[in-house]
Amino acid sequence: MIVSRLVSGFSLAIAAALFGTGPSQAQEPQWRHGIAVIGELKMPADFKQFAYVNPDAPKSGELRLADEGTFDNLNSVVDRGAVASGLPFIYDTLMKKSEDEVFGTYGLLAEAVSYPDDVSSATFRLRPEAKWADGQPVTPEDVIFSLDAFKEHSAMYSGYYRHVTAAEKTGEREVTFRFDEKNNRELPSIVGDFPILPKHWWQGKDAQGKPRDISRTTLELPLGSGPYKLAAVQPGSTLRYELRDDYWGKDLPVNRGQYNFRTISYTYFSDADVEFEAFRAGNVDYRQENSSSRWATRYDFDAVKDGRITKEALTNPFKATGIMQAMVPNLRRDLFKDARVREALNYAFDFESMNRDLAYGGLKRVDSFFWGTELASSGLPQGKELEILQGLKDKLPPQVFTTPYVNPVGGDPNKVRDNLRTAIGLLKQAGWELKGNRMVNAKTGQPMSFEILLSSASQERSVNPFVASLKKIGIEARIRTVDASQYVNRTRSFDYDVIWAVWAETMNPGNEQAEYWGSKSAQRQGSRNYAGIADPAVDALIARITSAADRDEQVAGVKALDRVLLANHFVVPLFYSGEAKIAYWNRITRPQTLPEFGTGFPDSWWSKQAAK
Repeated sequence: MIVSRLVSGFSLAIAAALFGTGPSQAQEPQWRHGIAVIGELKMPADFKQFAYVNPDAPKSGELRLADEGTFDNLNSVVDRGAVASGLPFIYDTLMKKSEDEVFGTYGLLAEAVSYPDDVSSATFRLRPEAKWADGQPVTPEDVIFSLDAFKEHSAMYSGYYRHVTAAEKTGEREVTFRFDEKNNRELPSIVGDFPILPKHWWQGKDAQGKPRDISRTTLELPLGSGPYKLAAVQPGSTLRYELRDDYWGKDLPVNRGQYNFRTISYTYFSDADVEFEAFRAGNVDYRQENSSSRWATRYDFDAVKDGRITKEALTNPFKATGIMQAMVPNLRRDLFKDARVREALNYAFDFESMNRDLAYGGLKRVDSFFWGTELASSGLPQGKELEILQGLKDKLPPQVFTTPYVNPVGGDPNKVRDNLRTAIGLLKQAGWELKGNRMVNAKTGQPMSFEILLSSASQERSVNPFVASLKKIGIEARIRTVDASQYVNRTRSFDYDVIWAVWAETMNPGNEQAEYWGSKSAQRQGSRNYAGIADPAVDALIARITSAADRDEQVAGVKALDRVLLANHFVVPLFYSGEAKIAYWNRITRPQTLPEFGTGFPDSWWSKQAAK
């Protein structure tokens, strides 16, 4: 989960309804086995395991996975380098999310959590049996050290936990987080969500006797408290995780029936096609396909036909996830400061032809920052949403109230030609003109030219038609594909003209909205405000969402935010299939019933070979 909320005085009666009637902070705390940000927890305090797991799954066998690119860092705290895949396997968090619930988390390192009615703080009581892989206990000092490290060295965590002012040891096994606002009902949940790191290990020395430095990248095998240990690494190429027989939490209800593979390995490939061929050859066990064309045309080989490989297209992960995938112009560049320029880029994107020619009709155009969920705006604003927007009318584009957002529709020569004419007209209004075959600034004569930075060669196929379309109206767009490390470094420092980005939204939007679109994150390197949005109306709407007194107000605020983001044309929406297209060899299998909001992979899957 990466979401949260903000201020406001919703009444104690509403707070009591959401969180249960608890004593004041000065009285005896009310301890809970989990947190439901909205509504009630699905699982009772004495639950045995999650409903979607097989508690009798064998623990053996190997899971071989693949990733594209490379890695050069095993320290997930710092905003540098390409962090290796799989590191969450070695770390525990205070709480663990259920994939059967949108808003529910349950105790992992923490056996219980409490917070006062005004949600001005949250206290977690650690389990006495929680231990690091070296046998030392997990302590409140570890929790405090971890929060401080993430806030100091990670721009994302710094923004996400900006309302957490302090973490204090308040008992032998208790740590209390203090918040700078009250009634933000998600804060207790999100402070249970970050990886807890071993203070004693990070403040110790490595095998060469050198002090470790958590502010730097490293390839030293890290110490964790989780179900797996990182056993072997070939830098940039492979990683192997091994299941810990001595894992302290293996019998907890939140873990029962999970972490069933004895080893999990990752092999990195520089090219998506080579990665696919490794799967096809049987060297990789599981693949989530991100190419609709490959899914439609290249899964007709013998192992699929004879049933050794299973193909499934699952909607589960997207039932409670809103997606915005887009080309993102960098508003920190003068070229893209004018909304008419950004809108013109959208008119130059012919989705329908690309979907037909390259994806065999397997994609859908994204038209909301919360696409696919009840939070997506549509039509004209009404009711509470309209009321919220009218309070910001002087800060909003007029079309918010008069014109529903729709993407341009292409797909045939006449529509494409009309869209390009509209793009040229918008650019003319913004001070550009077509001279000969070049789009130039009417005042300076400077040609319009920019670079599209990509992280994978597989993305080029979808971007090339866009580049060709821009060329028809005199715009020179160049594709530059770089390796993973360079891409990470350039995006963290906002060193790009246009990038391809994806934001996944939960059904409970909150603090992360400021990280994505808020003015304070626009210039903070490492934030996910890739577009560089700094808009007072957007800031006001984010504050409104995070302080919402109830679900209806929250939904209205999110729809209003969605509508304003779309009206400003901050991105060129791309596409998504709305399905998790997965394929896996018959060496591995899954529970018969998947979780409502996920695939359960790999935690609740297991090896069939192990059962022989």
